[in-house]
Amino acid sequence: MNAPSDIDLRPDYDGGSIVNLMATLMASLGGHADGYLPLAAARLDGLAEARTVVLVVVDGLGDLWLDRLGRGGPISAHRRASLTSVFPSTTASAVTTFFTGLAPAQHALTGWHVYLRELGGIAAILPLTARPGGQPVLAAGADLRAFFRHEPVFDRIAAASTIVLPKWIADSQFTVAHAGRARRVGYHGVEEMFGAIASVARAGRGRRFVYAYYADIDALAHAHGMASDAVREDFGRLERAWEKFLAGIAGTGTAVVLTADHGFIDTTRESVVDLADLPGLADTLVLPLCGEPRAAYCYVKAGREAEFEHHVATELAGRATAYRSADLVAEGLFGPGLPDRRLAGRIGDYVLVMRGNHAIRDQLLGEHRHPQIGVHGGATPDEMLVPLVVAHA
Repeated sequence: MNAPSDIDLRPDYDGGSIVNLMATLMASLGGHADGYLPLAAARLDGLAEARTVVLVVVDGLGDLWLDRLGRGGPISAHRRASLTSVFPSTTASAVTTFFTGLAPAQHALTGWHVYLRELGGIAAILPLTARPGGQPVLAAGADLRAFFRHEPVFDRIAAASTIVLPKWIADSQFTVAHAGRARRVGYHGVEEMFGAIASVARAGRGRRFVYAYYADIDALAHAHGMASDAVREDFGRLERAWEKFLAGIAGTGTAVVLTADHGFIDTTRESVVDLADLPGLADTLVLPLCGEPRAAYCYVKAGREAEFEHHVATELAGRATAYRSADLVAEGLFGPGLPDRRLAGRIGDYVLVMRGNHAIRDQLLGEHRHPQIGVHGGATPDEMLVPLVVAHA
């Protein structure tokens, strides 16, 4: 097996990741950050004095993409630095970091598909539906906080909090579990999102915190690719709404931080590997691939580890590298500090990290094929780097 040190780009948990961003935001709002370092010096100023602090997360807005296609625009004009996401560089892991302030090593949500030993199966963790079949894995009325075991950021800061989300996820089980005491506001469209944030910034007294999440770029990138006209057009709408929003909250004492959960890699038909075409490799696995198409967790049948490694080295040479999951935990790829005891069971025996623009899919019986051009979850700069944008009004 290859040494973990040859992974392209590791999260910078020493002061340059979204985990450190959350540590700084929480400290500025009278909270605590569970031992994580703050962002490196001088990247964020004026937060402690701001009456309202806003965090806008634009799903899929990688920093390299912003530099290539947004340079000189109204969002790039406020760009301060480049941060890393977490590993894996995916929404399920990164958004949980924004909601909890924890790295994946501690919150243990490790990708879109997660093997949940406590439920005896694999679930798509954000909608909390079973794979395959799409049925809810938790009954209505289940103790969601006990299931996730996370204390939300919103319950650990000295500020009244509001979460602004697309209507279709504002009341999801995942959102409810992580919202804590925060007020939830659903919206349709980018103008309505910024309008909801502005209403908080202009209202009342006392300190306030707003978390807002914009999902459209991610959805369009999956369907059409980050190089598509659809993504560029939607980003243009975001830029215009951002500019109007900042003008509308001038003088309110608001600090606005904009970042992302991850960036993207665009695949081609030739760069996507189908596990069904590798029957020898598939036969070494006791469970379907979990995690992400760019970082897949492999659960290997006992005693067949050498056979698995051989298949990866020969059949996926140049397209993927397999690392022992325990090695990556020890190297701190999932985060610093003591890992949650559920982590090991959720990342399998090996992590298959895809190279270049390759991805791997594992379609089960009864599942509909959802081809994606844009993918993420890996450790390339395009996926891992996200912008730190800061504006004061």
